[in-house]
Amino acid sequence: MPTAPGFPPYQRHESQLSRPSQINRPAEPVPSEGFTSGSGDFLLDPPSRPAPPPGAGTAAAGAPPVTAAGAGGPAPGGTGFSGAAGATGAAGAAGAAGSPAAPGGQPAGPDAAVPSGPVARTSWVAVVAADREYFTAMMARSGPDAEGLYFPAFSPEVRIPLTGEKVTIGRRRHRTGEAPDIDLSRAPEDPGVSHQHAMLVREDTGGWAVVDQDSTNGTTVNLGEDPIRAYTPVPLADGDRVHVGAWTTITVRRA
Repeated sequence: MPTAPGFPPYQRHESQLSRPSQINRPAEPVPSEGFTSGSGDFLLDPPSRPAPPPGAGTAAAGAPPVTAAGAGGPAPGGTGFSGAAGATGAAGAAGAAGSPAAPGGQPAGPDAAVPSGPVARTSWVAVVAADREYFTAMMARSGPDAEGLYFPAFSPEVRIPLTGEKVTIGRRRHRTGEAPDIDLSRAPEDPGVSHQHAMLVREDTGGWAVVDQDSTNGTTVNLGEDPIRAYTPVPLADGDRVHVGAWTTITVRRA
């Protein structure tokens, strides 16, 4: 007669659902078996709240159940109501643990949402105008090459709100219809502006910077004699002036 085994002959089962990380991070949690995607990967439902630390949610042996703070029900043993005492105890525990207490004296749980609003951005505008001072300085630097250029007799000032992450500066391509955000081909058309001349880009601080797009005649700032380097952002302050073409000045201002 065969000898009965000392333990049930269970088959060994090794789950393949938890596997070591390949990039030095903790292994993935073991999901409940039986729900898979079409590719064989298990789908994990996000946990409703973080798991409590070991021993944090275990009540002491023989301790009476705790009444919820502010519930107003009778305390264990029927000796009174625990509403006020429970609220005081919860608030004290929250203060001792360094966690903010929610309305009613209860400590804020891990899922409590922290109110936050959108970060306000300062509004900016670009003031585009024909600048006689810049035109005179440009003519003095250009010499004979600037002959035939005349300052426009009438050029109304244009205010353009700066929105988005970038604002392009240049002249419309009449053959394709492609036009920049600040189109300087409108009358009086500035002949010294390239089709893709420069660009205003928003910085992380909320301000703006100017980037020359390797234009033919370059871009200067605040009547500087030397043009800025191509494809290199130059931060702008409130009131700074960007000069392009023969007479155009673009002044950036806070709205």
